[in-house]
Amino acid sequence: MTPSYLVTHSGGFHADELLSSVVLTRLFPQAELRRSRAPEWITPGVDRIIYDVGGLYDPALQIFDHHQRDAPMRADGNPYSSFGLIWKHFGHEYLRALSVPEANLDSVHANFDAKFVLLIDQLDNGALDPSVAGPLAGMTLPGLLETLKPVFDDTDPQSEMRAFHKAREIAQSFVEARIARSAAKLRAEDIVAQSIRAAGSSRILELPMGMPFRPGVIKAGADHLLFVVNPRGEDWSLGGIRLFDEGFELRADLPLAWAGLTGAELEAASGVTGASFCHNGRFIAVAKTRDAILEMARIAVREAEEALAATAH
Repeated sequence: MTPSYLVTHSGGFHADELLSSVVLTRLFPQAELRRSRAPEWITPGVDRIIYDVGGLYDPALQIFDHHQRDAPMRADGNPYSSFGLIWKHFGHEYLRALSVPEANLDSVHANFDAKFVLLIDQLDNGALDPSVAGPLAGMTLPGLLETLKPVFDDTDPQSEMRAFHKAREIAQSFVEARIARSAAKLRAEDIVAQSIRAAGSSRILELPMGMPFRPGVIKAGADHLLFVVNPRGEDWSLGGIRLFDEGFELRADLPLAWAGLTGAELEAASGVTGASFCHNGRFIAVAKTRDAILEMARIAVREAEEALAATAH
């Protein structure tokens, strides 16, 4: 069924129906978005999808509300908002519309549900207090979207609908960017896995471009790797691998003698022609050529292994 109307409630808007609208307007661009509480609009019909209004959850009738007494719940006991329900039933098709590869659909869907949709569900139902964000509570996406509502003395009858569409467009940009990054991480994992196999027992992982590599390294169990090199524009970079998801501690630091040096000073300290920069924090260095960065990486590995051997004794 291709709906002619997407129906949600009128009045003040919240993140859950805005985000539901992001999904549905992408899937059904020809449908008219109607905001109303009139019975003739919020009663199920073959020509419409109704969400966040109507007092009923019945996918067969294409109505997805969560305000009724017998409101739908997730398997883990968390309550759904309209966004959670729309994501549950339309999320996979939405991801297909964004050209997420079929092999990655389930993973991207589950990741977005757990890390984005669930939080909106909890917040909308009062199961999560915005105050957990502390001073940044008003800077969260739901809080910022609500600041787009018309002010109390704006008497233009169209201002509310204009504000709703403006907020929806902004919400759409965040949703689609978040999903694009999630899908990109999976692509990166595949590239990292191939590169790890090519590296064999080497302590150095060479990648064809900059990318989020740590999840792929952890997934592959490549505990032997210490450094990553890849092209970066006209240059090449050498970086460490963080020990943990949070924080900055590395499996191995770059040599102390390189810290904060650039150009000729770094070339002299490293003995590598073409070495051009090392961060004072010793987590990244840059060279002008692949040969130069690989030589810097080999030096960094040698020093790291010597340090490990010294601590072992």
